[in-house]
Amino acid sequence: MQLARVVGTVVATRKDEKMVGVPFLVLQDLDLENRPAGGSIIAADPIGAARDEVVLYSKGSSARQTEITRDRPNDAVICGIVDQWEVGGEEKYRKV
Repeated sequence: MQLARVVGTVVATRKDEKMVGVPFLVLQDLDLENRPAGGSIIAADPIGAARDEVVLYSKGSSARQTEITRDRPNDAVICGIVDQWEVGGEEKYRKV
């Protein structure tokens, strides 16, 4: 799993019929210091994350293990909304 911040949404009116009803969000990867890192990714959102929330997401075959993404052509899925994280005893993020 990786940490990311929700920075936007994606609307696709034409898509594979297996993806109808699946919401998509734009994620910006974060490093352990809560700074933007690497790139961005589009992920299916089965849990209802909102803009600016920090989330955990999975890629690859793991992205097809949730109820909403099972047997669908999907490569990234949000699997949790982060409340807090710390590294080496120092808090790096706390949801407001």
